[in-house]
Amino acid sequence: MPIPRAKVIVNPVAGAYSTHRKWPRISQILQYVGLSFDYEYTEGVGHAIELARAAANNGCRYLVAVGGDGTINEVANGILGSTGASSTSLGVISTGTGSDFVRSVGIPRHYISACSCLTSQRRALIDVGVVEYQSKGQTLQRFFVNAAGIGFDASAVEATERFPKYFGGTVPYLFGLLRTLIGYRNKSVVLRIGDKVETVRILSVVVANGSYLGGGMHVAPEAILNDNLLDVVVIGDIGKFDLLKSLPMIYKGTHGQHPKVSIEKAAQITVESSERILVHADGELLGEGPASFWLVPAALSIVV
Repeated sequence: MPIPRAKVIVNPVAGAYSTHRKWPRISQILQYVGLSFDYEYTEGVGHAIELARAAANNGCRYLVAVGGDGTINEVANGILGSTGASSTSLGVISTGTGSDFVRSVGIPRHYISACSCLTSQRRALIDVGVVEYQSKGQTLQRFFVNAAGIGFDASAVEATERFPKYFGGTVPYLFGLLRTLIGYRNKSVVLRIGDKVETVRILSVVVANGSYLGGGMHVAPEAILNDNLLDVVVIGDIGKFDLLKSLPMIYKGTHGQHPKVSIEKAAQITVESSERILVHADGELLGEGPASFWLVPAALSIVV
């Protein structure tokens, strides 16, 4: 069966502006491996959603995201918001700083190896999450493919976005994390996980579809992308020193042993608070709580 012609959506500023430099080489490799494609650069936040939705609505059945986790999120949202969602596949070339989604799904992190996968006939049908949140007085929704969260990690994303973009790797996220530690205060929330409701004080709630977050932190070590469930990681009323001390555990995926951390699986989660609390999805700041998260099973076809 021939590989359909692909629409490649390139975020030139991804990966600390390195994608613009890498794209000519990537384009050459894609031609060498036999992928038929045309491409378009994104021009700002949200543009990849528009490009992907328009392409899928116009009959394109193969879209490729070239960029970071935020670019992948936008292209996925464009596909999932189109009339051709059920018959459109997503390919990924990760050129971002975090590369958390490709870690979770098993796509090569190096762009040269990832190019070779794009002519594969193999497809993985994965679940996607939906987060409903507040922004500028509106209630909005966004799909996420890897992980969303509310609380400290979203505030760290906000701080990371202020960090100079020419730094790559995990440096920006670690800077954001440390900067957020200085002024962040844990939040009192009403947390509903499935049928269980409790009022707790939390540092953060991570709702994970994939395993990794924050540039390689193994936040949800038992998460599976096609198990019809989201993994909910609740980091309770933990102090700053304790959090710093626990960072190696988070990278290793052993933080579930901490007495103030719980990890469970659910298909629906709601977090409400009387305090201002930020929300992110796939490493992109969205808005504020209250927030609801739920699962759409087997919603997106990924080329692997």
